[in-house]
Amino acid sequence: MSHITTHVLDSTFGRPAAGLPVQLESEDGELLDNAVTDADGRVSEIGPPKLEPRVYRLVFDVGTYFAATGQDSFYPRVVIDFEVKDAPHYHVPLLLSPFAYSTYRGS
Repeated sequence: MSHITTHVLDSTFGRPAAGLPVQLESEDGELLDNAVTDADGRVSEIGPPKLEPRVYRLVFDVGTYFAATGQDSFYPRVVIDFEVKDAPHYHVPLLLSPFAYSTYRGS
């Protein structure tokens, strides 16, 4: 399992956001890895098994996802910056709709 995982739920339809492109970047924008959410809206493998303590970013290409599902949206992408410290795993979920989103530190 990667040090970082995510799960994206489309709250408009009440279902996982499958097929959504996600990038893991360093704080300065260096691309570390990319993935696409599976049928359950999850990314369980992105980046290495262990990351150095510092700030990272997940970039969710929600514009592409919404276009594929026939929805208009306000946000072309959602960017979540978070800090890796000493935990063995970080789960960063995204709750998504065309005109709002929220996130939290998952388990």
